[in-house]
Amino acid sequence: MLIAHRIALDPNNVQATYLARAAGTARFAYNWALAEWKRQYGAWKADNALPKPSQAALRRQLNAIKRERFPWMLEVTKNAPQMAIIQLGQAFQNFFAGRARYPAFRKKGVHDRFTLTNDQFDIDGSRIRIPNLGWVRMRETLRFQAKIMSATLSRVADRWFVSIAVDTPDSSHLPKAKNQGEAGVDLGVSALATLSTGETIPGPKPHKALLDRLRRLSRSLSRKVKGSANRRKAKAKLAKLHARIAAVRSDALHKLTTDLTRRFHTIGIEDLNVRGMVKNRHLARSIADMGFFECRRQLEYKAAMRGGRVVVADRFFASSKTCSTCGHKLGDLPLSVREWTCPACGVIHDRDVNAAVNLKTMAVSSTVPACGEDGSGSGRKTRVKPASAKQEVSFVPV
Repeated sequence: MLIAHRIALDPNNVQATYLARAAGTARFAYNWALAEWKRQYGAWKADNALPKPSQAALRRQLNAIKRERFPWMLEVTKNAPQMAIIQLGQAFQNFFAGRARYPAFRKKGVHDRFTLTNDQFDIDGSRIRIPNLGWVRMRETLRFQAKIMSATLSRVADRWFVSIAVDTPDSSHLPKAKNQGEAGVDLGVSALATLSTGETIPGPKPHKALLDRLRRLSRSLSRKVKGSANRRKAKAKLAKLHARIAAVRSDALHKLTTDLTRRFHTIGIEDLNVRGMVKNRHLARSIADMGFFECRRQLEYKAAMRGGRVVVADRFFASSKTCSTCGHKLGDLPLSVREWTCPACGVIHDRDVNAAVNLKTMAVSSTVPACGEDGSGSGRKTRVKPASAKQEVSFVPV
């Protein structure tokens, strides 16, 4: 199982300059290879006698011309451009398999990263040795004692991070989930999560909390002259604020998902249509501020690592409109209604708690195995098979 540990770096000015140059080299190689791929693929479509483009052929082509055309590439590690082209090949594999969109060109300030293979760097406590640079301090040591596969160095705002991927034989470094039974989790806007136990976890809503400052810095940036030093400073301030918002949101999601997977061995959640939900212009900002997809992703891989499972209800499962006591289903329930009384049994329901209880019942009665397939059986309440829940983890950040 591949696990990635993301660690903040503490480079000096010379080291930070080298890292930026290596990231720029990787970005240039990626964009060059993408342009060449488009050109060669068009030529191959016109004349099948010509070779079809591939990442291996593009790597050889770049190696043949870089000493004459791009001599500045030799100032950084050779992994920077080579791994970028390999990643482009993987992006095309995902595109042709229908798992991703057509690869796009990388942008400076957005895609500042490069990757090293395990034979190009060393780890010694709280420092990492990078080719042509030397030792760079890390803010903490690597948590896992396993085979190191690769390292990806990336910049977020004005900070550098290294994500070290290790291949662990199992997930024994994490304790198994406590035997507190099952739980249903209803994600929402007013509260990040409502549990079937009645607990309510408020969301930090970092974007909303810092929106005034975000608007002020955005206006300040728009008033600066393009290419000026003041514009560069204003852009750095805005990037730091965006990074802070993302960090606050990520911290809240990690604490929530770690607590849930540590306590419950079976968790029931909804298959939310987030892409459709954000089309509501009244709720789009609040929905995006919660991070529903990231919450589900973390729940799935953390539950798998702790020996638990996540049961995903069908997208059309009426968790809010169904009475958790008698099973009566309402015809309509507007979002503005937060409490409702069941016309069949007279029980007063809190909308979110009722949905969480129904999700728990679905998870308990479901005959879906740990991998989430084969959604048939007496416990199945919907006409459509429930979505799959991950059983094994291939690559997870820590």
